[in-house]
Amino acid sequence: MKLAGKLALAGAVLACFAGTAQAQLNVKIGVLTDMSSLYADDNGQGSVVAAKMAVKDFDPAAHGMNVEVINADHQNKPDIGASIARQWYDSGVDMIIDVPTSSVALAVNEVAREKNKVFIVSGAAISDLTGPKCSPDTVHWTYDTWMLANATGKSIVKTGGDTWFFLTADYAFGHALERDTAAVVAANGGKVLGEVAHPLNNQDFSSFLLQAQASKAKIIGLANAGGDTINAIKQGSEFGITAGGQHFAALLFYIGDVQALGLKIAQGLVLTETFYWDMNDNTRAWTKRWQAEMPGKFPSMNQAGDYAATLHYLKAVAALKSKDDGKAVVGEMKKIPTEDPLFGKGYVRADGRKIHATYLFEVKTPEESKYPGDVYKLRSTIPAEEAFRPLKDGGCPFVTN
Repeated sequence: MKLAGKLALAGAVLACFAGTAQAQLNVKIGVLTDMSSLYADDNGQGSVVAAKMAVKDFDPAAHGMNVEVINADHQNKPDIGASIARQWYDSGVDMIIDVPTSSVALAVNEVAREKNKVFIVSGAAISDLTGPKCSPDTVHWTYDTWMLANATGKSIVKTGGDTWFFLTADYAFGHALERDTAAVVAANGGKVLGEVAHPLNNQDFSSFLLQAQASKAKIIGLANAGGDTINAIKQGSEFGITAGGQHFAALLFYIGDVQALGLKIAQGLVLTETFYWDMNDNTRAWTKRWQAEMPGKFPSMNQAGDYAATLHYLKAVAALKSKDDGKAVVGEMKKIPTEDPLFGKGYVRADGRKIHATYLFEVKTPEESKYPGDVYKLRSTIPAEEAFRPLKDGGCPFVTN
């Protein structure tokens, strides 16, 4: 072959490689979470592991993509969370996920809207994220305060728990959960006798528990989560709350909380989850893989949500062949039906609410538990269309019914 021909062939090969390199879509995902405080067990490193599992299962190379996952600790502080989000979005992060602590999620929600970047909430609960604070850049995946109130609150009132006193975490999530549950209690013929707000990450619940005890309410509604819920129930047991005929309603409760309390204390608690590791063969197989990185633990619904949401996000980016326009990516997430081994089939509604079934569980007694992690018995399944607040009632500004 003549020199000119060889040079032409070499040039063609180089052009081919250059074209391939240019065609590769680089995607960066940021897991913004609580690594060191009261939500670390239910989110934290387990959420990072879940997101990375989704990337691996998606197989980016097969779609001409390269995906990087980074993480940071927002310390449950809205200003820190917003600052990290702004820095991440400005430096090439395309999607932020997880974000426990509703006040932090609300702050990040505004940054994502400003930057037109994708924000997927799995760890925070406040239902305002698909209501008055909804954004075309945000998807609320796993659960919310309306869902928790509607499932747990209604069930307890209908089985005789018709007087309530709330212990409420004094920030956006706690107040939203109390608000939504109080509305359900009233709508079903119950009555709220009082409430008291406590600081986030509180250690001593004695004064709050004494107020709850004095109210004589049948149900002490815990509008808190994580370490706050664990501490309140532990100290309530020491105070003899349940021995005196009152009962706790754990309005947001995770399998890690059961492990922390032990079945002897947690038995009989009624709670709502959207995922349980022992539901079926798919959830058990996924959990076994997750536990290879998180030995001795069981995944929370938040961590399961991080996996499923990351997988769906990547499907939307692959379909668009672009990740730059946050609204367009979220719009594609709404067009494509959701399907994964943890939540099954579902969809993302116009207001950003992910729709799937939810489950009302009761914590087993020590005698009923047969193996590690065998902690829940299913009381009822709430169909997807009934589990979340109707679209028309949310007040999302960009949704027309």
